[in-house]
Amino acid sequence: MVRGKVQMKRIENLSSRQVTFSKRRNGLLKKANELSVLCDAEVALIIFSQKGRLYDFASSNMQKTIERYHERARETMVDNSTELQQYMEHLKHETANMAKKIEILEVSKRKLMGQGLGSCSMDELQEIDSKLERSLENIRARKAQLFKDEIESLKARQCLLLEENANLREKCRLMPTPSATPPTQRKERGNCSKNAQNSEVETELFIGLPVMRCA
Repeated sequence: MVRGKVQMKRIENLSSRQVTFSKRRNGLLKKANELSVLCDAEVALIIFSQKGRLYDFASSNMQKTIERYHERARETMVDNSTELQQYMEHLKHETANMAKKIEILEVSKRKLMGQGLGSCSMDELQEIDSKLERSLENIRARKAQLFKDEIESLKARQCLLLEENANLREKCRLMPTPSATPPTQRKERGNCSKNAQNSEVETELFIGLPVMRCA
């Protein structure tokens, strides 16, 4: 019969838990003894049950094995502490180097900005001048490239606008022209304008006694 997989969780049933503890405790003690015999290893095993009962196994003297364990644990702690101190010293050294590099970069930046040049020698000034020239060349090259890209963009837009303009002209050419006004309508409009001019009367306002005219 195939044995099912055991779930790794606390066994709730008390009797099942005690049976499982007894079986696995005996198996663990047996495996510890086999390990010490087959591999000539110093093995110490301590087990406390739920009720506090002690079960142990030692291939040699239990007390000596425990003392050996504590000694080795202290050595491990010392080794870890030494490694930690070395790591801290390494970090301090790296921090100091980084601070020096940052200071050098700040000084170089101030010199490129034209500050703190009083202590510079002729060679240092020549080097700064060369750096500035290279920087200006790069700036001009980038500026020229941007101008070129902008010109290409404007040319492309111009071509697009010309094409749209040509399409609009073609559409306007194909549209029908409005019909001319008939001559009779033009004549009626001319008569209306003449009648309007004739109907206008000039008036003049005069204030005072009326002028007597002789017959």
